[in-house]
Amino acid sequence: MTFAITGGDCVRIIGHHFKMAVANPSAPWYPYFIKIGEDTTMAKSANQKLKIVYLMRILLEQTDETHSISMAEIIEELAKYDISAERKSFYNDIESLRKFGVDVIGVQQNRTYCYYIGNRQFQLAELKLLVDSVQSAKFITARKSNELIKKIEGLASKYEAKQLQRQVYVASHIKTMNESIYYNVDEIHSAIAENRQIRFQYYQWNVDKEMELRHGGAYYQVSPWALSWDDENYYLVAYDSAEEKIKHFRVDKMLRIKTVNELRQGKKRFKEFDMAVYAKKMFGMYGGREEVVKLRCANYLVGAIIDRFGKDIPIRKEDEEHFVVNVRVEVSNQFIHWVMALGNGAQIVGPESVVEEVKTEIARLQEQYL
Repeated sequence: MTFAITGGDCVRIIGHHFKMAVANPSAPWYPYFIKIGEDTTMAKSANQKLKIVYLMRILLEQTDETHSISMAEIIEELAKYDISAERKSFYNDIESLRKFGVDVIGVQQNRTYCYYIGNRQFQLAELKLLVDSVQSAKFITARKSNELIKKIEGLASKYEAKQLQRQVYVASHIKTMNESIYYNVDEIHSAIAENRQIRFQYYQWNVDKEMELRHGGAYYQVSPWALSWDDENYYLVAYDSAEEKIKHFRVDKMLRIKTVNELRQGKKRFKEFDMAVYAKKMFGMYGGREEVVKLRCANYLVGAIIDRFGKDIPIRKEDEEHFVVNVRVEVSNQFIHWVMALGNGAQIVGPESVVEEVKTEIARLQEQYL
């Protein structure tokens, strides 16, 4: 069947009404049809379908519990993305965001109704803790620290981000210069997940401030079991099957880490391994032989003992002014000097072998300084 239509005429096709529009006045036989009732203004911007996403961005970036924004201001901000918005659709979008879980709160301010984000995934105090952690982490380079902090700021409003910026002092912190730290951590986690060993080179600094490979550049091969953050550094805790012992390595001093197609060893040693207990026994992550050491301390040092060994450690009162405690530690010079640093209120009283090590260290110090 054939029929003739002209511009502006309406036709009914498969239950819908359409109006013919002439695409090219010089070619009236090449029409296109617009469905009656269709909003043609919405098709002007490719961003229009992303309106609710941009609305959420505006609310998250520009509002918080002390800063709100009106509907007129939101529509003005949406226009910057070439997005149009009407009052009715705006209300629907706000309700959709609430159903999605975004805490959009509306408040009356004078004669204007305004909106702001209430609860966020991270509160400002939590973000400050994250910034502090990144700043103090020696194993993260200054450049990576600044990148991470910038991303953390993105979790806050622009007003709260300014508060986070006030506490950023990355340049004054001592930082590693090993830019591969991120990739090291990722490779280690992957090896642990795949139950595989790793091999790597390990470096130290020489007096010329140059990186120098240990063991003549030979590769270490170990079974990785855990990662630990201690004394502002990141450590790999691994099993060395050649020496049949647990070792730890500074992750930022590891180079060219590769996963080896060999299953991890040391499972029995790590079956009951407790990272928190292990960290308590180590001092500055320097190893030694494990001993139960008896300390006699003045009462005013109880806080220092609990801070280091935990509240669950048994403490026995010796008299009105002193207490005794037994601690399981890796005996090293670092542990001995930690006790010495507590002053005359702390004394190692057993076992005798450890007391003798203390006397030997005191004699060495006397020879070195007197």
